[in-house]
Amino acid sequence: MPELPEVEVTRLGIEPHLSKQMVKQLRVHNPSLRWPIPDALQQIEGQIIAGVRRRAKYLLIDTAAGTAIVHLGMSGSLRLVTPDTRLDKHDHVELELASGQVLRYRDPRRFGAWLWTELPEQGHELLAKLGPEPLTEDFNTEQLYAALKGKTKAIKLAIMDNHIVVGVGNIYANEALFAAGIDPNRKAGSVSKARISKLVDEIKKVLAKAIAQGGTTLKDFTKADGKPGYFVQQLNVYGKGGEPCVQCSKPLTEIKLGQRATVFCKNCQS
Repeated sequence: MPELPEVEVTRLGIEPHLSKQMVKQLRVHNPSLRWPIPDALQQIEGQIIAGVRRRAKYLLIDTAAGTAIVHLGMSGSLRLVTPDTRLDKHDHVELELASGQVLRYRDPRRFGAWLWTELPEQGHELLAKLGPEPLTEDFNTEQLYAALKGKTKAIKLAIMDNHIVVGVGNIYANEALFAAGIDPNRKAGSVSKARISKLVDEIKKVLAKAIAQGGTTLKDFTKADGKPGYFVQQLNVYGKGGEPCVQCSKPLTEIKLGQRATVFCKNCQS
């Protein structure tokens, strides 16, 4: 499933091609995604795209009439193609632009979404209760420490809670906790303020680094045969259970926490 960096790289890849462009036509080839595509989405036709933003893992395509809310789900991807590019059976939505390019949404598992809101997007039910963006000043030591106070759930599960902070998915929770030296099983409310400060810094660093690494794939968004926007990342612990720790060389431990693979070093994290 695309994590925040992959979604942000997708935004960076498509935004220059969509911004200030008129939508000539919306074509919905299969409306049965995670939620049925609403008829109201047709309002995007004839509109000028003001820009493309991201909120958590949602992409927001803004126009004067409203905002299209796009989620890539488990297997969704966006590419810019020419109108004569062969349509695949998993290509479900297309936005044809005045430039002649077509934004095409492919989703083999159909767990993604294309929705529409005429209200400010923060009022939409999917976005209304989200926590702060991790790469903004709204996510800071004071905010996270207050949000975790008294919580007995594992710190890893807490930082993956979108009500506390958005976009810290499984990969990056593993990596940030390792960098901060915090045991993922530790009760969230028991982590000191000083260590929370370190964790906030590491979350920001690991996400920013992943986005920078993903920048090498930006050219792929204009290739008709482009793969989903995942990219090779330099990881220290995720997916490396049993391998030597990069800091102490002892074997990394892998467990299930909240049904998700969790890898950490018992020697370096406490």
